[in-house]
Amino acid sequence: MRARSLVLGLAAALGFGTVANGAFMLVDPTNWYFAVPGVTTTGPFNQHFLRDIGLIFLLVGAAMLAGALVPAQRVALWGMASWWLTGHALFHFWEVSAGICGPDAIARDFPAVTLPALISVALAVWAWRVARTDRAQGALP
Repeated sequence: MRARSLVLGLAAALGFGTVANGAFMLVDPTNWYFAVPGVTTTGPFNQHFLRDIGLIFLLVGAAMLAGALVPAQRVALWGMASWWLTGHALFHFWEVSAGICGPDAIARDFPAVTLPALISVALAVWAWRVARTDRAQGALP
């Protein structure tokens, strides 16, 4: 039971953080662009693009929060959120390998890009294993 509480707390923290980031991008894209380390090196300011990505962050955060509240949908919600977060992280690694960003970007981006992806994958795998175990024990259809 303690592990489940820890997992749900971690999912909620990731969800709230992701929603907050998306809301910041939507409400104040200019300040978001200049506040986040490294963003200004990835291209010129584009309000429309930042708000589009802000909507994605809101959706991903909402999926993490909903998954924490609705166990029957947890695997799907956390799984889809982890697909986007992982793709986003892999894109950052590709930018380094393509020479768009320097290798220092990997460490700089780790807390805000790679770590959330790793956490979301771990949460999705945990949810899948719990659902599989529950189904095997007859607790789920």
